[in-house]
Amino acid sequence: MSENKEKMQPYPELNIIECKGCERCVAACPKDVLFMSEHINERGYHYVEYKGEGCIGCGNCYYTCPEPLAIAVHIPIKEE
Repeated sequence: MSENKEKMQPYPELNIIECKGCERCVAACPKDVLFMSEHINERGYHYVEYKGEGCIGCGNCYYTCPEPLAIAVHIPIKEE
């Protein structure tokens, strides 16, 4: 995906260090754009990753995450 298009679409901002691998965000995503990494973060947890496209910016991942710094959703400002 081009960098300009990516900035114009919503996407989750993931902090892999804070993620504890509970998978709540993966289960909450209506578009199935999140998945668990095979890799382990420095705290010893598998962490969530974004497939790279398809996020609708609903915020379900953010609201279900028990870790306040692990995930946020970037919602771009629409130009009129």
